[in-house]
Amino acid sequence: MCGRFFIAQAPEIFRTFYGYAEMPNFPPRYNVAPTQPVPVVLVEGGRRQFRLVRWGLWPSWVKDPKDFPLVINARAETLREKPTFRGALRHRRCVFLADGFYEWRREGKGRGATKTPFMIRRADGKPMALAGLWENWLGADGSEVDTAAIVTTDANGTMAAVHDRMPAILAPDQIEPWLDTRSVEPDAAVGLCRPCPDEWLTLDPVSPRVNDARTDAPDLIEPLAAPRPGPPKTDAPAATAPRSSDEDAQGALF
Repeated sequence: MCGRFFIAQAPEIFRTFYGYAEMPNFPPRYNVAPTQPVPVVLVEGGRRQFRLVRWGLWPSWVKDPKDFPLVINARAETLREKPTFRGALRHRRCVFLADGFYEWRREGKGRGATKTPFMIRRADGKPMALAGLWENWLGADGSEVDTAAIVTTDANGTMAAVHDRMPAILAPDQIEPWLDTRSVEPDAAVGLCRPCPDEWLTLDPVSPRVNDARTDAPDLIEPLAAPRPGPPKTDAPAATAPRSSDEDAQGALF
C-alpha cells in the first residue's frame, strides 16, 4: 500500500515535468497523509490540469461519506471489477505529484514487533509519477469535493525487502496514455500499472518521527546511517505504521 508520501521539489519542476498550464505556488510537504489535500494532474477539456483533491476516494454514488471507509489505495488487479473504481478507471485517471513515499517494514510478531520506516524515491531525482484515480463527489446539500486514491501493485525486488505492495509508478512515456481516458481503454490502462524496474528506486531508512502525521519537516527525508534491508525475517504480512486503509480491507462491497 501507500500511506504517506512527500513533495519536496519546487512547483516549477512539477509544472515543467507534467506540462500543465496552471502556475500553482505550493510549499514542500514532507509527510503527506490521508484525508489531506493533495496535488494531482488530470486531463479535462483535452488539456492537462493541476488540481488539489482530497486523498481518500469517495465514489459519486456514496450518499454519506461518514458511512464510507477511507479508501486511499486501489489495487491494480481489481480496478476493473470493483464498483468503487470502475467508473474512475474508465473516465477519471490522474497522477499524484510526488517525489517519493514512505513504507514501514515490520519485523517480529505481536507486541514485540518493530516497524522501521523507509523512504523510497527515484534514483534519478525526477518526480515520481504515482498512478491515481479521482472522483467528483456531490453532496445532497450542493457541496462538491474532488477525491482520489493511489493505484498500487505488487512490490518489485527493491520494495519486497520492506513490503509486498507498492504504488504503481509510471514511466514518463506512460503518463500520457494513463491520463488519456478518451483513447486508452481500461484494460490497456491497467496494463501500465506494473511493478517498476528495481533500478528506478532508492530505499533508505529514515527517522521514526515520520510515524506522526503531524510532523512535517525537511529532515524527514534525510536517510539515516544504517544498512539497507535484506530479506524480511518473518513470513508474517508486512504492515505500515499508518493504520491500513487499502481497499482490500473493505470487503466485497468494493
